[in-house]
Parts: sequence; structure tokens; C-alpha cells
Amino acid sequence: MSKKFVSLAIFILLPVGSLFAQDMSFEDYNPTPTLVVEGSEVPSAKFPFIDVHSHQRDMSAQALKNMIVDMDRINEGIMVNLSGGSGKRIQDMVESIKANYPNRFVVFANVNFDGVGETGWSEKATKQLETDVKTGAKGLKIYKSLGLRYKDSDGNRLAIDDSRLDPIWAKCAELGIPVLIHAADPKSFWDEMDSKNERWLELKTRPRRKRSATNPAPWQQIIDEQHNMFKKHPNTKFINAHMGWYANNLEKLGTLLDEIPNMSVGIGAIIAELGRQPKAAHAFFVKYQNRILFGKDSWKPEEFPTYFRVLESDDEYFPYYKKYHAFWAMYGLDLPDDVLKKVYYKNALKLIPDLDSSLFPKD
Repeated sequence: MSKKFVSLAIFILLPVGSLFAQDMSFEDYNPTPTLVVEGSEVPSAKFPFIDVHSHQRDMSAQALKNMIVDMDRINEGIMVNLSGGSGKRIQDMVESIKANYPNRFVVFANVNFDGVGETGWSEKATKQLETDVKTGAKGLKIYKSLGLRYKDSDGNRLAIDDSRLDPIWAKCAELGIPVLIHAADPKSFWDEMDSKNERWLELKTRPRRKRSATNPAPWQQIIDEQHNMFKKHPNTKFINAHMGWYANNLEKLGTLLDEIPNMSVGIGAIIAELGRQPKAAHAFFVKYQNRILFGKDSWKPEEFPTYFRVLESDDEYFPYYKKYHAFWAMYGLDLPDDVLKKVYYKNALKLIPDLDSSLFPKD
């Protein structure tokens, strides 16, 4: 029988499901584990927590009411909205919070870095920040656009450690507010998109995230600029979002925390990195328990239980909720209660001014 007829015979004999499986793409391949292990979902946090990394455009009375239902269900005490903007926008948000749930929500201000280099920019920016804090902002959030997108008045890339920005960081120290900053993105976005790139699936499905090795600058350069800025302003409290993209290199992150005592880290959007190294991550959390804050990044209540399960349980081999972020399974860190309390709320209460501590356990 010829190869042509053999292939045809196999095609006829294969059921429809098998035909689909033969042509299945890598993105579709998502096998159900046959491994049988003990464990269960953790629908709400063991202790009330402060989410220091959330983004909300709508802070109207109805929006707050809707969020409170989910916050109470997952045991979220306070939500920190980092997308406060400035001027009237942040004023409207603060007024809505005060009128509805004054102790459950806070907002951070944002700075527009357009025009750096123009006469009077620093004075204008610091004055606006001071006004926003008087309005009710509890901190300053810096987006990754600083270091990636912003250019100065001469058209040059605006570096994170540019000296013309020093008055902003100094003003935050003077006002006693923290700076939560997101710099760059995962290093894999700058690496070659080949079979060795761990973020290949994410970059394939979201190609706009891919950068060349020098677009707009090398990854390490941008990260180093951030750390230089932290060191230049030792009296300013910085919260390094996404663990500074070093959650996959905790030894390096520990060295940075030792070198930069005014830097804390948030765990938003990197729980998958922690969940694949439970022993190392457990030891890291215990050692740096006073420097780590809970944060999620996106307000999707259905995703929070994975964070709780990684931090609280000793479960093995359970799924993460975004395959393109992590095609591996999670393991629980089994953190002790005293560490959990610091990560969930105590560290945030120390860094962010005027939060309602009565919402949390007294011990």
C-alpha cells in the first residue's frame, strides 16, 4: 500500500477529537494533571490585608459600593488606588471616598513628566504634588513610562535618576509620603524571542510587549537608574513594584535590599515567580519580612485566592490563573502568621500615612 493510502486510512480511522489534537497549537495545549495531592483553594486571606497596588478609574459611589462587596468577601481591609492623577481628578476621588467609605480606600497622586527641562518645571510639579497631598493623596505612584517613554524638552530620553527630578523625590520625603514606582518590565521582554525565552508565549500573544535590546535603553540600565535614584534620596521611602523584576533572582534582590535600606518591595503580578520556588521564597520572606508588601496590580477578585494560597498554604502543584505568565504549577510558601501579618498589613501601615489601623488585628 502506498504512503498516500496509508495516510488516508489513518485519517479516516481517527476520531474528530484526535484530529484536533494532532493540529493543536502550543497555546491550546493545557493538560489536566493526573497528579493527586492534598490541598484546597484559599478563598479569602487569613488576615485582613492592604492592597498597595490597585488601579481604578472609577471611584464613584456605585463603583465603591460594588468593590466593597468583593473586598469584604476576600478579607481586603484597604485598597490603595494608584491611579489618582492630580488636580480635580484626585479631588473628586477623595471626595467620593470621604462621602462613602472613608477608611477603606486611599489614592496616590501621579506626576506628568512632560516638559522636564523647561524653565520652572520642577517648581510647578512639586507645588502640584504638595496640593494633591493636601487634598488627600497618601503617596506618589510612578508609572513605567518614566524611563521608557518620557523625553525631556530637548527630545532626549528622560532617565529615572535625572537630577532635574530630584525635587520631586525630596518633596515626597518632606511630605512623609512613599513613592511606589514601576520601572521597566520583565527582562525577557528585552531578550531574544527564541526557544530559550521563558516569556515566549506572552510575547507571541502580546507582541507589543517585545522590545529590542536597546529600546529605548538596555534593561539593566533602566533598572540601575532606579536604584541610583533610591540611593540619592535616602530619606524618601520607596516601594519597588513587582519586586523590581528580581523575584526570579531573590539572592540579587536581597543584596539590593541590604544596600538600599529605604526600599521596600511589592509582590504585585509576580506571585508566579514565588510559587515556583517555595523553599527559597519562604526563606526570603522570613529574612526580609519587614520590607515586603502585599499588592495585586489588577482588580480581579477571582485571582486573589491564588495569592492567598501561595502565601499561606503548604499545598503542592496547583494551577496559576494566567498560562501566558506561567506555564508551571504553584507551591505554597507556608508563611508563619507573624510574617503574613507584616506582608498583609503591618508594613503598609508603617509606610503609608493616616491609614485606619482599627481595621486590623491589634497584635
